[in-house]
Amino acid sequence: MDYTSPVEAALKEKRPKYTAIAAGRRHTIGLRSDGTVTAVGDNKVGQCDVNGWSDMVAVAAGNVHMATNTGNAHTIGLTSQGTVVAVGWNIHNQCEVNEWQDIVAIAAGWRRSVGLKSDGAVIAVGRNNEGQCEVSSWRDMVAVAAGDWHTVGLRSDGTVTIVGNNQYGQCDISDWSDIVEVAAGYLHTVGLTSDGKVVAVGRNKHGQCEVNDWCGIVAIAAGSNHTIGLQSDGTVVAVGWNKYDQCNVGDWSDIVAIAAGCAHTLGIKSDGTMVAVGDNEYGQCDVSSWRG
Repeated sequence: MDYTSPVEAALKEKRPKYTAIAAGRRHTIGLRSDGTVTAVGDNKVGQCDVNGWSDMVAVAAGNVHMATNTGNAHTIGLTSQGTVVAVGWNIHNQCEVNEWQDIVAIAAGWRRSVGLKSDGAVIAVGRNNEGQCEVSSWRDMVAVAAGDWHTVGLRSDGTVTIVGNNQYGQCDISDWSDIVEVAAGYLHTVGLTSDGKVVAVGRNKHGQCEVNDWCGIVAIAAGSNHTIGLQSDGTVVAVGWNKYDQCNVGDWSDIVAIAAGCAHTLGIKSDGTMVAVGDNEYGQCDVSSWRG
């Protein structure tokens, strides 16, 4: 599978090699340019035990909503060999990824892990109460995303497919086309089109789907109840729940990559430094000392 989206092409010149950052409910994961991984935040169930990881090319963190009983999380990492490792909460076997091979991209939702294979097929393990792991029939995929209870797949033709919970219409994407990137939050789904516009469906209680007027966007991220967009000039826009100031990104500049956790937001600057805003109860925003 050889697919480079217009988004990836647009950022290729200014993006550093280590753009993999991931944000969970209470922790943050960063991938260094040398393939090692660092983490800050809550480590109650070992979700930050990544110090021994090496040769990594991507990371993902289980992300959940803000309820007090959902703090446990897991972290997964993709190696350059196409294998996957995982640490943290494993109540539904979401960390049972050691036998995966030929993986080119990963995603982590609440209690599950998703892997995209080089042939466009998708694999998933973990909680499946809402059918969010029913991806074995998917083909010709080029990207995946995982929300709380739904899993999103982007096809090479720019269309999108979703399985899982659809209580708020977060799976109603049948009319989407020309999509080059997808993101999934708690109960909403976001898509980036090749012309830099953004579409969103699902729960909109906090305005997290109010993205219709965005333009010039080159990357997207979805937190539990907020949505982030990286603009082509390196600035960032945000909509949605802002109780913890997770949407206060208006003064950011020179950003080349973004990530959104449950209630915090991360950005990588072109010089390899990081910025973060939002909930920092467990130190998940303490990334100012990180370097590539």
